Amino acid sequence: MTIRIGLCSVTFRGLGAAHIVALAAQARLESIEWGGDIHVPPGDAVTARHVAALTADAGLAVASYGSYFRAGEGEDIGPVLDSASELGARRVRVWAGSIDAAEATEAEHAGTVDRLRAAAEAASERGIELALEFHGGTLTNAPETTLRVLDEVGHPSLRTYWQPTVGVSDAIAVAEYRQVADRVSAAHVFSWWPRTERRPLAYRDDLWRGFFAAASASSTPPRDALLEFVPDDDPAILAREAAALKAYRDGV
Repeated sequence: MTIRIGLCSVTFRGLGAAHIVALAAQARLESIEWGGDIHVPPGDAVTARHVAALTADAGLAVASYGSYFRAGEGEDIGPVLDSASELGARRVRVWAGSIDAAEATEAEHAGTVDRLRAAAEAASERGIELALEFHGGTLTNAPETTLRVLDEVGHPSLRTYWQPTVGVSDAIAVAEYRQVADRVSAAHVFSWWPRTERRPLAYRDDLWRGFFAAASASSTPPRDALLEFVPDDDPAILAREAAALKAYRDGV
């Protein structure tokens, strides 16, 4: 399966959906992950249908719906799934709580796992897959903790994203991907170094060559590799970054 290359709409939070679609099409990207914070709010069916039509008319796929559902107490996955359905998204990004795995009590961990299991069941009834954000400050802050959550939830409709951990070397980031590779449905792509300073993709050439080599060798490669941040949030450099992403995907 060829990995699709795409864009997260949150890369350009200040732009409207139509502008983002035009930029992605001009950059010859293939898919868009639409964010739930600005562009496609949860439960807003009219906006979701409009954005779905804009995306399809430009010849782009909806990669996923980037939600901010965190499996908190009293939180309802319903409006998120409603928007995903109207958008035509077969995958929804969710978060494993709001507490870092190193700080969560066993009760907090278990409660989040239970709520993720219920959310995965609700999503599966609509033919939608959930995927966990691989991120600090959550229960899925590292490969080992991510695998623990996936195993404890134990639902086939729950997988995970991957992205490079902030501040780790290229080699370590690729090794972390390999640990979770067979559970990854999409990757968020960006080059930060040495911490959260935004660099061009090519600044971390070994990271992205290593990632795509490992992903291509996997029996279950991720469906999408999605640009999430670009230097200075500058739309003018999207085409350059998209060309770099395509070259990495194609092994050029």
